[in-house]
Amino acid sequence: MGKSRPLEDLRPRTSGQTDCVIANNVSKSFGSVVAVDQVSFAIPNGYFSALLGPSGCGKSTLLRMVAGLIPFEGSLTLHEQPVEGPRPEVGMMFQTPTLLPWRSALENVLLPAVIRGRDEDDRERALHYLHLVGLKDREFAYPKHLSGGMQQRVSLARLLMTGADVLLLDEPFGALDEFTRERLNIELLRIHAEVEATTMFVTHSISEAVFLADEILVMTPGPGRLAGVVKAPFDRPRDIDLMRTPEFTDTVFAVREMLGATI
Repeated sequence: MGKSRPLEDLRPRTSGQTDCVIANNVSKSFGSVVAVDQVSFAIPNGYFSALLGPSGCGKSTLLRMVAGLIPFEGSLTLHEQPVEGPRPEVGMMFQTPTLLPWRSALENVLLPAVIRGRDEDDRERALHYLHLVGLKDREFAYPKHLSGGMQQRVSLARLLMTGADVLLLDEPFGALDEFTRERLNIELLRIHAEVEATTMFVTHSISEAVFLADEILVMTPGPGRLAGVVKAPFDRPRDIDLMRTPEFTDTVFAVREMLGATI
């Protein structure tokens, strides 16, 4: 198995910059199938990093490794501590909303507090997150009365309710229509700025990755290796007009060329 590029080659270092997630030659196999092959990267605190690559390249597997949900080979640390299982400071959101149909939007968001036995104490915080994701008037609606985009907003509010400072999002908007997905991308940028969490976001969309992320980690087809990292040279905050700029187009094509070279 080939090794990915050394950590020091992946991103220019900034004086005083600390890393939240560090992976050093991590691998994962399912029987005889190698899903992730000796991948190395380092993500600074507060960064938004996108994992981009074709289907079957190990993006979701890599995210689950960071979440401590599956065993792996190699070295993976979070806040300088080895990842050996699920951690309370890590929250994960999946492509499907996975809401409980018998609970209202507010009650679904309160689930992390219910598990801790303090749902009444956290009711105002749950309302705050529902309002933050744009559901101020749908707090008491049940999932069957919410659109797919609204259900994903509830899932995002529930993720924030965990209090996690590392957010892992596994292609959460992939099943939505283009306009809903665009609106949620804008919401996610705003929320990321407010909560200041370190975020890893899996996507198949090059433009989505460039619009959202500080850096794009480009994966090769399976077995998944890291082809390289592309910096998104844009300031924050960002809005949809960014996509009209030559710099955005240039970055999209730089990522496309790197991705195309792996296929």
